[in-house]
Amino acid sequence: MNKKFVLTAFIFIFFSSLLIAQTKQAWWYTLEQGKFHFRAGSLGNALVAFDDARRGRIEHFTILEQNFIAFLSAPEIRRLGDSLERIEFYITERNRSDAADILSQLYYYVPKTTLGDSVTKALNEFDRLKNYPEAEYWLGEAYRTEGELNLALRQYKKAYENKELLVTPGFEIEILYKMAFIHQLKREYQEMENRLLEILKTGVLLSAGRMNFYWYANAEGPVVTMFRILENDGINRFISLYRSDDSRIERAHRILGTFYYTTSRHSTAAEHLMFAFLIHNSVIIEEIIRNEFDFTFTSLDTLPEWINRYSILGEFTETVEYYKTVYYLACALFATGKRTPAQGMWTFIGTYAPAGEWQNRARAQLRQPRVDPAVEMP
Repeated sequence: MNKKFVLTAFIFIFFSSLLIAQTKQAWWYTLEQGKFHFRAGSLGNALVAFDDARRGRIEHFTILEQNFIAFLSAPEIRRLGDSLERIEFYITERNRSDAADILSQLYYYVPKTTLGDSVTKALNEFDRLKNYPEAEYWLGEAYRTEGELNLALRQYKKAYENKELLVTPGFEIEILYKMAFIHQLKREYQEMENRLLEILKTGVLLSAGRMNFYWYANAEGPVVTMFRILENDGINRFISLYRSDDSRIERAHRILGTFYYTTSRHSTAAEHLMFAFLIHNSVIIEEIIRNEFDFTFTSLDTLPEWINRYSILGEFTETVEYYKTVYYLACALFATGKRTPAQGMWTFIGTYAPAGEWQNRARAQLRQPRVDPAVEMP
């Protein structure tokens, strides 16, 4: 652990807490300042800003909570009971703009319909709103950058625990990926697997005609059908029938597929790598159609020409390890007895992959097929 960094960080945070009362700018603006410092490599200033943002939000909603309690403590208000509607009627009738502003700020973050006409629930929401998951996440980012993995993981967990308060929809997936990455670095593979499986529960898996399938641990029905089509009708028919452009879950499938293959769980590996492969090709085909509106997919062999033509596709295939994924999918299929699609994928890589490791390994498999052991964890 970098003790000097941790000590410096805590000193910065301690003194920043002494100045927080003088800092009246909005917490979200302070958070943006922290991001600026973080991206500029000034981690000490970033930590101070992120912690100030967190404290600023706590202070803001604490003041709102205290003012609302003070308002509710008046004898004429207490007689109205726990009814939020009666309280609002009183506020309007007496022109209490101070109380109206408090409720207006509450309703900005919390739908009124979720409070069930309860003043008690409204007060509880003020306490919940003191949490600032974005600030916790960015504190985690600063610690991760300095190699303080345990501190980073702690912050990511705090952020995820309050994911309902995240401003950006779906950002909890990024937090889960960061947690999985930390567990991977620490070789805590069970925890890594758990976080990645959580990611897979968040979105639409694929579409076939008008049907949507979702990822569940027991989704044998769609999976078996897809494997049957892949094995009996071939790769091209498989890609023609199914689409999935949910790129958020692609990396989770790819990492899990490699992990399961490395640990000799070939059937499960094939499932995840198949979905990663499907997402890759769906994204590629959609990008081609975006540039060539009359394009119709007919064969996997036609895609490398377009990948080489458009730099964005070339960058995408590198980022998602396209040819590596196809290679290990073929290996997993071969290991589970599905030799025909495995041979087709190795032929595709051996013919079209850029010269190098995956092309060479695919050609070796075509000469002498085998279950190629993966010696490294993902």
